[in-house]
Amino acid sequence: MKKTFLRQAALAAMLATTALAPAVSAHAEAAAKGGNIIVTFKDDIATLDPAIGYDWQNWSMINAMFSRLVDYTPGTTELKPSLAESFEVTSDGKTYTFKLHKGVKFTNGREVTAADVKYSIERAVNPKTQGPGAGFFHSIVGADAMTAGKAETMEGIVVVDDHTVQFNLVQPDATFLNVLALNFSSVVPKEAVEAVGGDFGKHPVGSGAFILKDWTVGQSLTFERNPDHFIKERPLIDGYKVEIGQEPLVALLRLQKGEVDIAGDGIPPAKFLEMKKSPDFAGMIVDRQQMQTGYVTLNTQIKPFDDARVRQAVNMAINKDRVVRIINGRAEPANQVLPPLMPGYDKDYKGYAFDPAKAKKLLAEAGLKDGFTTTLYTSNTDPQPRIAQAIQQDLAAIGVKAEIKALANPNVIAAGGTKGEAAMIWSGGMGWIADFPDPSDFYGPILACGSAVPGGWNWSWYCNPDMEKRAQAADAMPLPAKEKERLETWSKIFTEIQEKDAPWIPVFNERRVVAKSKRMGGPDEIYIDPTRVIDYEAISVKP
Repeated sequence: MKKTFLRQAALAAMLATTALAPAVSAHAEAAAKGGNIIVTFKDDIATLDPAIGYDWQNWSMINAMFSRLVDYTPGTTELKPSLAESFEVTSDGKTYTFKLHKGVKFTNGREVTAADVKYSIERAVNPKTQGPGAGFFHSIVGADAMTAGKAETMEGIVVVDDHTVQFNLVQPDATFLNVLALNFSSVVPKEAVEAVGGDFGKHPVGSGAFILKDWTVGQSLTFERNPDHFIKERPLIDGYKVEIGQEPLVALLRLQKGEVDIAGDGIPPAKFLEMKKSPDFAGMIVDRQQMQTGYVTLNTQIKPFDDARVRQAVNMAINKDRVVRIINGRAEPANQVLPPLMPGYDKDYKGYAFDPAKAKKLLAEAGLKDGFTTTLYTSNTDPQPRIAQAIQQDLAAIGVKAEIKALANPNVIAAGGTKGEAAMIWSGGMGWIADFPDPSDFYGPILACGSAVPGGWNWSWYCNPDMEKRAQAADAMPLPAKEKERLETWSKIFTEIQEKDAPWIPVFNERRVVAKSKRMGGPDEIYIDPTRVIDYEAISVKP
């Protein structure tokens, strides 16, 4: 399915004209509308700004509040129309022209125009925004100049008229349509952004399925249906409330009593087997594979991790099988950045074997025979602190003393995006889940030079100019003609990064497990959606 989708997306770049017809899933046609639901999370939401928010917790909420030129059919990786009515692509794949639906309105009442599309993407790329998505737009003419702070606009985005916007690319980009479906491409009104003076993440205005009605920081967020949403079959529910500060085990007890509909933090490993075996929880557990890698970032700008031998040594120190046992086997040990479900995954690459003796030898070669002291950041939600402790013990066995800092997710994200602050981060709970099914998504936002910036998600602060050139060349390969060669190129990029530079310790590829109440309707895939995490637009309440 993933490879077929890649071909379909790439073929669009070869067509002279492509029209997008509205798509409605069978679920949307059959499901009952109405009802309100309750979702719980332990940690508060960091932001609802689509140019900044980039964690699994806020991604779904942002996605449901804003609209983009193209989007995905719920529960799938198939592109479908959204703000775009149709689009044209030149034969060289370097110019995309989109026609917008007329009459689509922001929730402040103003019509969405092509100028809003240009403004929104430029805002996402502008370094002043300090958002993590700038690297996705590198193929647009003028993006690099803006990223470098040398331009305030991108000449490659042209407003033809109020309902026509054109993108000129420096080279063909096999993932460009996928990029336009990301939250970072969400369209926002300039006047609403400027009116709140940098606090748009708390006062969002979009044209999506839901509106934020109330946000009491540290307590709850309340979302209501947008009555003017231009996709009339969406959403199915009237609204949802997110309750903050709920311990996962307490949330599960409340869910069992019918007080909660979705336990947002999932099922803690300690409770998983009990729930799976109990008939009381039949139909309440969603357990699906995902394109995910949980990893430890090693900050290449902080000593002694600026030495590749040190990074290789700590890779050899971690007993990944033991870590997987901590989460009751809900994952497979990882040996590379790409997850097994991702096209381009190298089945023959073995990675670093668990070898403490060799790790000690490498540290000695790096002048650290007595080890060193460092800090390991982690989320404070179970089981992440316990996994961090297991990693801490493994590191101690080779002489590395790691102090654990267990913080709320937004604080971990902030530390990772601050240069020189976090030497090591266990990404558990925030491990990388594919934005779209293409290997480039595991490079651009988390390993590329353009993401090693304040507010970015390249927490290893890794930047290899040679890899940058190879990555850009891979994305310029025409599809489907060079699909095999392109995937082989990406495969080599990732294995060479790990083998030579080791900016990560890939730990495991985890299945996602969600608990939902028995009154929740819709197929499992919309509760573990491949592009939205939870698809709030598509979920429903049973009559």
